Amino acid sequence: MTTIAHNLQRVRERIAAACGAAGRDVTEVTLLAVSKTFGPEAVRAAHAAGQAAFGENYIQEAVEKMALLADLPLQWHCIGPVQSNKTRLVATHFDWVHTVDRLKIGERLSQQRPAERGPLDICIQVNIDHGPTKSGVAPGDALALARELAQLPNLRLRGLMTIPEPDPDPAAQRAVHQRAHALFEELRGAGLALDTLSMGMTADLESAIAAGSTLVRVGTAIFGGRPPISSAASSA
Repeated sequence: MTTIAHNLQRVRERIAAACGAAGRDVTEVTLLAVSKTFGPEAVRAAHAAGQAAFGENYIQEAVEKMALLADLPLQWHCIGPVQSNKTRLVATHFDWVHTVDRLKIGERLSQQRPAERGPLDICIQVNIDHGPTKSGVAPGDALALARELAQLPNLRLRGLMTIPEPDPDPAAQRAVHQRAHALFEELRGAGLALDTLSMGMTADLESAIAAGSTLVRVGTAIFGGRPPISSAASSA
């Protein structure tokens, strides 16, 4: 078993244990392997171990990686910020985008999505704890944005994504995640057909699952420490 395969097994065990502790079925939580800055060989190793969904932050790096992995049936999620000049690349190549926080970006993705690709699945990024350096719509503005995005053709609004400020206290982690879950349920109660709550990473996936996450984004625990980001990738 490769190191990546072993790490994936350990992460799946963590997810299963967290689901058990929360009284949830393990099938309710999707694992997204965050492969940003890792080469195609790492993705191939993860795929060989049964992983199909991968998250990327740097658009140009991701598109180049996709071309080298086109022989594999992979699902690609954009989990980094989407600038206006990158929306065509994202709309053309990705299956999901987790980081829509402005109507303008949603409109450009809608206009530029190739018809043959089918609808682009999207999540609204919410700045759930008002982190000063974090992207995302304010929680109080999420419902209005969701209603606008849900009307756009070629997009399918699936849910919310959050990246809270790091906190070593599991109780504090869970409290923030519970606020995100409450907002998710508020939007569902308002008539939006959402099914995805993308929250939780390597350090806090247990707290996120306890609070109702349906998708956890895990990189370090699968692939190890990140290699240095190239200047090209950092500007993508």
